[in-house]
Amino acid sequence: MMMVSDDCLVECRIDDSDEDNGGDEQINTPPPPPEFASKAPTPSPKPPTPSTAPATPTPTPTPTPTHPVSRDPYGINQHLKVEVSDVLAEPATPRSLDQVWLYSVAGFDRTRIWTYRCLSLLFAVPFALLCGIFLAILACLHVWFVVPCIQLSNTFLPCLRSLCICAVNIFITPFCTSFALCCSQIAISLSNKDWHQMREKEAV
Repeated sequence: MMMVSDDCLVECRIDDSDEDNGGDEQINTPPPPPEFASKAPTPSPKPPTPSTAPATPTPTPTPTPTHPVSRDPYGINQHLKVEVSDVLAEPATPRSLDQVWLYSVAGFDRTRIWTYRCLSLLFAVPFALLCGIFLAILACLHVWFVVPCIQLSNTFLPCLRSLCICAVNIFITPFCTSFALCCSQIAISLSNKDWHQMREKEAV
C-alpha cells in the first residue's frame, strides 16, 4: 500500500454560493457550425377545413304586444266604472240557479259592451268633431278678444282712475264740503211744551 505525504496534498475550497447561483445562471454555449446544424423541420400539412354551410337568414323578432294606452289618464270618468256586482247582487237566501246567474252576468257584460260600442260607432266621431269645434271657438275668442280686452283695460284703467280722481277733487268734493258746512249750522231745539203736544197728538 502506497502512502502519500502531506506535501502532495492540495487544498481545495468549495464555495456553496457558486453552486446555488449556478442553478439560476444559464450557460451560453456557442451555436454549432452550419454543417452540423440540424435542418428546420418541415411543417406538417394542415388538416382540410370542413366546408361551411350557407348561412341561414335569422328570423326577424316579432314585436311584442305593448300595454294598452290609458284613455283616461287623469281619471275624469272614474265614476263610470260600473261592474256587475255594483248593479246585480243576489243574497244568500233567495238564490237562483247557477246557470241563470252565469247567463245573467254574461248578458249584462255583453249587452253593456256592445251597446256602448255601437253607440260610440255612431256618435263618437260627430261629438268629437263638435267638441273640437267648440273648444276651437273658445280658444279663438279667448286669445283674440277676451285677453286683449283685459290687457287693454289694465293699461288704460290707471289713466281713467287718475281722471276720475281729478274730477272728484275739483267738482264734487268742494260742493259736498260746502253743503255739509251749511247743514252743520242748522240747530233744532224742542221745548217741553212742544214735546207734550207731540205726545198728545201721537196718543190721539
